[in-house]
Amino acid sequence: MDISNSVFAYLHGDQVSEANIYFSDSCGYTFQKFAYERQAELAGSLGGVFYFHSLSQVGLLLIDQGKAMFCYSHHPVNHSFGLPFDYNGTLDILITPGQKGILIFWFEKSLLVSWNAGQLVDPVEVKEGRQIVYSSLSEAKVTIHTVAANENELAVLTQENHLYYGNLGVLSRSLVKFADQNIWSQEAALMFTNVGMLEILTPLPDSVFLAFDFQKCPVNIQAILMDPKLQVDVCKVELLQGEFENKMYTIDMNSALELTALMIPRPGMSPVPLVMVSNPHSLGLQAVIYEDGYTYDGNTKHRLNISLMQQHHWGRADPNFTSSIRRPTMSTITVDIANKEISCVDLKPLTALVSVGCDLEKKIVIQNEITACYNGILDPVALQDNYSYVIERDAYDPNFWGQKATRDLVVHYHYEQLGCPHLVYYDTPWKPVVELWRGGKFKEVVEAEYVLLEVNGLFTYTYSLTAGTAFCTAQPQNWTTILEHAGDKGLFAWDRENYVSCHTDDNKAPLRWPDVPYQILGGPTDNKVVFDQRNGMYIFFLSIVDPHYSYCRLETSFSVYVYGAFPMSVIPQESTVFLLTGAILLTVWLAYILPKLLSTEKGLRLKGFWVRLYGRCRQSCACWQGRR
Repeated sequence: MDISNSVFAYLHGDQVSEANIYFSDSCGYTFQKFAYERQAELAGSLGGVFYFHSLSQVGLLLIDQGKAMFCYSHHPVNHSFGLPFDYNGTLDILITPGQKGILIFWFEKSLLVSWNAGQLVDPVEVKEGRQIVYSSLSEAKVTIHTVAANENELAVLTQENHLYYGNLGVLSRSLVKFADQNIWSQEAALMFTNVGMLEILTPLPDSVFLAFDFQKCPVNIQAILMDPKLQVDVCKVELLQGEFENKMYTIDMNSALELTALMIPRPGMSPVPLVMVSNPHSLGLQAVIYEDGYTYDGNTKHRLNISLMQQHHWGRADPNFTSSIRRPTMSTITVDIANKEISCVDLKPLTALVSVGCDLEKKIVIQNEITACYNGILDPVALQDNYSYVIERDAYDPNFWGQKATRDLVVHYHYEQLGCPHLVYYDTPWKPVVELWRGGKFKEVVEAEYVLLEVNGLFTYTYSLTAGTAFCTAQPQNWTTILEHAGDKGLFAWDRENYVSCHTDDNKAPLRWPDVPYQILGGPTDNKVVFDQRNGMYIFFLSIVDPHYSYCRLETSFSVYVYGAFPMSVIPQESTVFLLTGAILLTVWLAYILPKLLSTEKGLRLKGFWVRLYGRCRQSCACWQGRR
């Protein structure tokens, strides 16, 4: 439960092809059927279902005719099986702490270990000094009673009073046998209490009370390994450290991670450090080692620089090797010493968890350099004082289908969330400048594809490009088609999970309507928003839909104030053009005909009439002014 809330429920030993497997992501409160893609094709019985976090895979253990192997749930390891191994009895399977992918398989006569989540399973050897005396513990003819393990150590107690110890380091798969003591009983159990500290617990019944005390037998592993009879080589490394130890990091898409480690070997020794990731299908690495000075004792310090990046972006791996870039994954990075001596008890491998997924410190912000408050169009004090505005019923649709509403809408403006609105001139095509911020620091201007939606249903805007002019090879998605299939996602359902670009071969929808507006901004096109002849407030929801930009659902809301639009004329445009044209033609005709008319007899009489009328008017005005 410290790692996840996942629980699997199944019947051990069922035929795999017919087995009912149930999955819970709520610690077992609710379950749903787990669907394995090729389950009906699998042969054998079900030996277990495991969630391997180190590989980001669900593994099914298949048992058939004395052999067992793992199959996995996701690309690319779902196309093949792990290598088969002997399964001669019902094995207990222990996933060791640390999420490094180390599995321990054991029953009374067998002990097996896998370092890569079951893809390769090997027997554990038994050594005396530098010599291998048994290639597997089963050859030692012992009966295993119990097994204990921590992140880096393994201990085995047998019914023959043998205690075996080994480390789980890189390229290390051997045990050494400690001197025999009378430590076994039917109730005895093993437990690591700390690094190099093992405890053998035996319950002791009380003769009077129904209670048990425990006999504790502490075992100091380092002290025992100093015994010359064990012929254990001295550890070649004095120090192995890194600031990343036992930490967790996140690598989002197009991101990288730089780590460093320090190794100081013993004088005259040349150990080989190894850097490994548990999930190379998802996480790629590059390591460089160099000498970085000397200690006060004259020992050489070796610095190890490690660069981590998504395997997709290294450009080295075949696409059939890499996991799906759309699926968040996890991996463990381990720095250890190759063929490390068993005496290096206190020299733990350096491990860290790396989540290839959403970086929760990322967010997007809309650049807002020119605001309506700065230009004096709106008053910030008024905006903070329960400001509201009215959207006319002809301009919005509460159902977002582009149909006119039946009544006006009063909208209350949330200044704390939106601030002063961005100022946009109505007759200029526009698109927002989207900035990516991480941890309070500006990172870049987002060039990925994103979509806009006016949250109150305003439809008085469109886009500068159509599906055809955006050079789509398939019919592009739009808000209408997305909302039709939104289901429980609600209004803002368009995101990176369901976006399909019209410029890729993945979109199989034929381009039937090339003249529809292209509603995606950013990316390879220069698409922009074009506003209708209407002044007023718009509140937009913005979502980054490019699935290859970030694993996060990057969304934000912001406001825009559109200005500069003159009121729409009540006279139809066609009538205005007709009347204006007629007036111009009439003026030209009068300028041509009037001089000709005034030179005729009728024109002279008409001219005399207007002269006499003008004289009478002047006399009347003079008399009226004299009376005043």
